[in-house]
Amino acid sequence: MLDLAELRLLIDQEFNKIQFPKKPKNLYQPLSYTLSLNGKRMRPILLLMAHQLFNEDIKKAIKPALGIEVFHNFTLLHDDIMDKALLRRGQKTVHEKWNNNIAVLSGDIMLVKAYQFICDVDKHVVKDVLNVFNQAAIDVCEGQQWDMDFETQNNVGISEYLKMIEQKTSVLLSAALQIGAIIAGACHNDQNNLYEFGRNMGIAFQLKDDLLDTFGSSETFGKEVGGDIMTNKKTYLYLKALEIANENQYETLISYYRSDDNSNEKVKNVKSIFTALEIPELTTKLMKNFHQKAMKHLNAIESDNKDPLMFFSEKLLDRIS
Repeated sequence: MLDLAELRLLIDQEFNKIQFPKKPKNLYQPLSYTLSLNGKRMRPILLLMAHQLFNEDIKKAIKPALGIEVFHNFTLLHDDIMDKALLRRGQKTVHEKWNNNIAVLSGDIMLVKAYQFICDVDKHVVKDVLNVFNQAAIDVCEGQQWDMDFETQNNVGISEYLKMIEQKTSVLLSAALQIGAIIAGACHNDQNNLYEFGRNMGIAFQLKDDLLDTFGSSETFGKEVGGDIMTNKKTYLYLKALEIANENQYETLISYYRSDDNSNEKVKNVKSIFTALEIPELTTKLMKNFHQKAMKHLNAIESDNKDPLMFFSEKLLDRIS
């Protein structure tokens, strides 16, 4: 049974073997460029981990694992266009390095390639695999639309925000786990428990990212801290603060988040309100609740090969303790 590091190495090796056509250059070169950026490969790794729970021979799961990663990168490529992002993983985004039209079309071909990989499974499971993948793809698009809608919506609720991050972030983790289980021949109950494990862990991950964006350090977080505040992003931290703020704090937050101010002074003042309201502690508490729900579903699975997934969950717990 392979551990997390070994699975990551395997995925990287498999991606290095892929040979995309060389022409049209402006169609395929951005695809290769995107997949060469140093991502965590967490989704394909989770797919293979889930497969190992029930069958240690993971050869049949490698192609769909690649497909999940290609699809994830397709969504990032198009997200970067919508967000007008300049950098992705420390490198120029595709639309910045080339242009918007090239980025859109390269993203389209990535989606087709993702389906080619996903469908490369035994014929008796292809329908079940596609059903899970298609629903995840729909959820991701819906989550992205909700995220964009929230930018101009003044009355976003916490439950709406949690649903948005579930769709935009969690469901692809859940789908990867369930697809790995399907290919391995797991029963429906185990498939469902893996899906719920991924769903709850994914929400905890995103809440942690929200927290790190405001209270982390740029060295460990990997990007500028305070970006969510500067861009008026309605994260859990902001929505929870509005819920429990006094009148003065509430009006101050509303004023900042309706302004175009993206100064460090704004970040400092908003953080000061978050700290006074104990938002970091409340966010951590909610993350731990989702982590506990995830572990309940993982513990319900009958398998002797849960160590890699347990290690994965412990790493997350270390990040949120």
